[in-house]
Amino acid sequence: MRLLLYNIRYAVGGGASMRMPIPGAGYVLGNQAVLPEITRFIKSVDPDVVGLIEVDTGSIRSRNVNQAEKIAADLGMNTSYETKYGDRSLNQLLPIVRKQGNAFMAAPRVHGEKFHYFDTGIKRLIIELEMEDFAIFLVHLSLKYRHRHLQLRRLYDLIQETKKPVVVAGDFNTFWGENEIYLFMKAADLTSANTDSLPTYPSRAPRKELDFVLYQDGIKVTDFRVPNVRHSDHLPLVCDFELA
Repeated sequence: MRLLLYNIRYAVGGGASMRMPIPGAGYVLGNQAVLPEITRFIKSVDPDVVGLIEVDTGSIRSRNVNQAEKIAADLGMNTSYETKYGDRSLNQLLPIVRKQGNAFMAAPRVHGEKFHYFDTGIKRLIIELEMEDFAIFLVHLSLKYRHRHLQLRRLYDLIQETKKPVVVAGDFNTFWGENEIYLFMKAADLTSANTDSLPTYPSRAPRKELDFVLYQDGIKVTDFRVPNVRHSDHLPLVCDFELA
C-alpha cells in the first residue's frame, strides 16, 4: 500500500507571493498552471491512497473548479472531501475561505469515509478513511500551540475508539517537529515513518518538520521518502507500508 500525503496550498504555487507585487494576491487570484503539475506528480507516484491538505473545492480562485474532484477524475480515483471549518463556523460565510478543505483520494475499491471535527481551533476537520484491515486519519492542526494540544487530545480519543491499526497523516503545524507530539505518539502507540526527521517546510529550503505519517503496531513501513517537489510551499511525503 502506498500513501501520498501532500499539502498542496490550494494549487497556488510554492513561492511566497507568486512573484506578485501585492502580498497574498496569489491566494485570491490563483495559478491555473499549478494543478496540472500536481496531478502529473501524483500520477507518477502511483499511490493507492492520497491525502491532500489545503484543497480548493470550487472558489473563484480555482475558477470554480473543485480541485479534489478534478485530480481524482484525472487519476481514476474516488475522493472524499470536506471544508475544514465545520457547519457552525463563521468561515462558512466568507468567499474563497468557505471552499478551503482537505481530501482523501483512493482506488475505486476503497470506500468508507467518516467526517469528525475538533472542538477547538479554526481548522477542525478530521477525515477518517476506513479500510478492511486498518484506518487512516487525515488532519490539519491549528497554528496555535494550545489549540493543537487540545486537538491532539480529541484525536487520541478517536484513535482509542478504533479497533483496527491506525495511520495518522497530515500537516501538524509542529514548529518544534516530532518533539512537540512525542507524548501524544507514546500515548497512542504511534511511530513516525520519517525516522530521519526530514524537514518538509518550506519547500524551497526545508527547515521544519510540519508534515507527518504516523502508524501503529500491526502496520509495517517498507519505504519512506520526501520528494524534492516544489509545486507547493510544503514537500510531499510518500510512505509504502503493509500489514505486519
